[in-house]
Amino acid sequence: MAIRAGLDRLLDDAGRIRGRRYALLCHQASLSLRGVHAHLALDAVQPAVTLLGPEHGFYGVEQDMVASADECDPWTGRQVVSLYGGDAGSLQPRPGVFEGCDLVVIDLQDVGARYYTFAATAVWAAEAALLAGCEVWVLDRPNPLGGIEVEGNLLDLDFTSFVGAFRMPQRHGLTMAEILLLEGRRRGWDSGALTVFEVEGWRRRQAWREVGWPWTAPSPNMPTPETAHLYPGLCLFEATTVSEGRGTTRPFQLLGVPGADAPALAGRCRERLAAAGVAGVSVVPAMFRPQFQKHAGSVCAGVELRLEDAGRLRPVRLGFELLLAFRDVLGADFGWRCEPYEFVADTPAIDLLAGTDRFRTGLDAGDAVERWCVTWENEQREFRAERDPVLLYS
Repeated sequence: MAIRAGLDRLLDDAGRIRGRRYALLCHQASLSLRGVHAHLALDAVQPAVTLLGPEHGFYGVEQDMVASADECDPWTGRQVVSLYGGDAGSLQPRPGVFEGCDLVVIDLQDVGARYYTFAATAVWAAEAALLAGCEVWVLDRPNPLGGIEVEGNLLDLDFTSFVGAFRMPQRHGLTMAEILLLEGRRRGWDSGALTVFEVEGWRRRQAWREVGWPWTAPSPNMPTPETAHLYPGLCLFEATTVSEGRGTTRPFQLLGVPGADAPALAGRCRERLAAAGVAGVSVVPAMFRPQFQKHAGSVCAGVELRLEDAGRLRPVRLGFELLLAFRDVLGADFGWRCEPYEFVADTPAIDLLAGTDRFRTGLDAGDAVERWCVTWENEQREFRAERDPVLLYS
């Protein structure tokens, strides 16, 4: 059976949206199976009143942490309201943005990691829509990592941020609709508050390559499905002075700093991964020159991660072990990011991404990270039990 997105399910029953005054939250990866963007496909049936865009902009052209302005869509003439501006207040829909609407439609492709900001945008937009008296429809899409595996620690709510908005592990195994259903239960939304157009034919065991769709990058630094598989771990390097490969064609696959010993880094990474039992990926020495962001214009020495078996990979443990390997080799040249991160200036970025300060403080105190990783099992069990009632797919 062909796998069909929630958007295609709605287009099959297009009469449901005819005559509705709706706002549409989507981005460049919100495509039908025919490759038509959601706002154009739905415009042919019933034009939207307002379009809304998440981080990276409605068309996905902005880099991370770059504000998007409101604009006019050149194809339809509709207003595009940015939900990622120059301050934290811009992340929530402004008062009146849903004025004249009776429905908000959400179609965003997630990548299965807690840090990825589209889920926060979707939940906050849905909540604002419900408060404004609108219905909310969610056009679901597959989780590119599959929907079975859960990995990592639960977010400590003291470290809530745009890159950690919900109490879930780094790899949560949920689709966008399931995240909205889970948060709706937590927030006390009416049980019928959301209408979900489910993905037809998708099974939880299926990662992106088994879905059979072309990949459309949901953000500029998510160019391939392989990137998405590595991202739950490699995103942690955003919180360091080590380049995570932004500014190259292989973001979240390249790691390095100027002047490092690439073979030594690769060797130490292999040692730590072998000791931790992390499989499914190989590590090779690499040199690269980022064109923007960290170390722009300088040659960086480090490693390249090559995904070999996504089914065996534990990406979150991979990321923490690689952090430790780089710290082992670089010593005093390894540092944590000190600049503000996603509108937060008073909490280290590594604590926001880890969802706790236990990793950083334990590392600084010389504690073995393995003891912390052991605690994940109970937290993962707790999360699985909480997510079970909202799972839409077998």
